[in-house]
Amino acid sequence: MVAALGFAAAMLLVNDGVQAADHTEAPGTQADPPADITDFYAWEAPDDKLVAVVNFAGKTEAGADPTYDTQVLYGIHIDNDGDNIADIDIWCRFGTNMAEDLWGIQCLNVPGAADTDTNGEVDGVIDGGNGTKIFAGPRDDPFFFDLQGYLETLDSGTLSFDPTRDSFAGTNVTSIVIEMDALAAAGEGTTLQIWATTGRL
Repeated sequence: MVAALGFAAAMLLVNDGVQAADHTEAPGTQADPPADITDFYAWEAPDDKLVAVVNFAGKTEAGADPTYDTQVLYGIHIDNDGDNIADIDIWCRFGTNMAEDLWGIQCLNVPGAADTDTNGEVDGVIDGGNGTKIFAGPRDDPFFFDLQGYLETLDSGTLSFDPTRDSFAGTNVTSIVIEMDALAAAGEGTTLQIWATTGRL
């Protein structure tokens, strides 16, 4: 079933300039939610695991269909020798079996995974072997911001933030979560720099 999702091995990125990511308030990102990274998180977890999370397509109404696009390539880049150049590039993309309306995700080059190509259906935990786990699907937007308070502060010059008012409450992002072998990601290094990118195929 997953093999029928139709992932292509050859990838050609179209670069039409570099843009920053945000939660859709900028006109450039409003035009392309699947490629708009709202947040990126990475942390060391117990048992020598490294977890990386790419969130995109922010401010989607909770309960709405998640945002998947077969033409967007998601990259997680790891520099493990301090030269600000990625030593490991993890590439993920979505595919679909339109006959059965199934979506899946394929991630290549995940450190420590049993295979260089790990894929499976969205909305479930994919076992990549050797403790590698991948999840893709909608999640509650973890970002907290009082937009009303921000605008009132700008207008009045007086701080008007309310810590109980969250402009992102009730909205979702689409997430790619990868739990990988931290030692395999680090190689001989002791400090990691990790960042995420998107690009259109």
